[in-house]
Amino acid sequence: MIDPLHYDTTGNGPVLLLVPGGAGHPMGLGPLTERLAQRFTVVTYDPLGLAHGRLGRPVPDQRPAHWSDGAHRVLETVLPPGERAHVFGSSSGGIAVLDLFARHPGRLAHVVAHEPPCVTLLPDGAHERADLIERLTAGQHASAEDGPPSPMAVFLAHVLRPFTAYTPAFSAPTGLTVAAGADSRGQVLHRTAQAVAQRTGSPFAEFPGGHLGTLEHPVAFADRLTQTLLAADAPGAAR
Repeated sequence: MIDPLHYDTTGNGPVLLLVPGGAGHPMGLGPLTERLAQRFTVVTYDPLGLAHGRLGRPVPDQRPAHWSDGAHRVLETVLPPGERAHVFGSSSGGIAVLDLFARHPGRLAHVVAHEPPCVTLLPDGAHERADLIERLTAGQHASAEDGPPSPMAVFLAHVLRPFTAYTPAFSAPTGLTVAAGADSRGQVLHRTAQAVAQRTGSPFAEFPGGHLGTLEHPVAFADRLTQTLLAADAPGAAR
């Protein structure tokens, strides 16, 4: 049985698929999508349906391929015949769009992966991954027991570990941009994004804010993303 798709659409123009981070819950992305919708048909994918009435239901452990296959199905549903979509993903969503690029490139125009936590690419990557998991899960277990389930609880229990084990194993000199927040300089996920860009042979770009730049500076972030995608569309641009 194929799982149902959960996504929202707003705006007009070329299709831009967004894959949120965390557990894929598009919480707080309204200002970003509102700005992007001035130039694009923004399709926000909710891979676990947490914003569509499924929060609190059982969730199995996730894999990047689960999300990228779902994202591919969304594109096949919303894209007119012969057209291609821009794609943006941040954090765990950044890992999902890397896997989408690797496994389903046929309907993609340009992909931007923002701070994908592929920390195993770093020197002493196993230690970096263990440290990242420990820092993110510290103090969460008690609060998860005391209250109702949350997207963060789902992320920590079913997304964080399998996604941070993902390593891109492809070369992408065109069609992919790897990004990190300017405020993340010197931090592990900024270094990780640079490592992903180096591994894939892709351009590296800095975006406004830090790891949560989509929430911290939604207008400036949307404008930087729009600039990146329009540059990729320009005549003569590598794709």
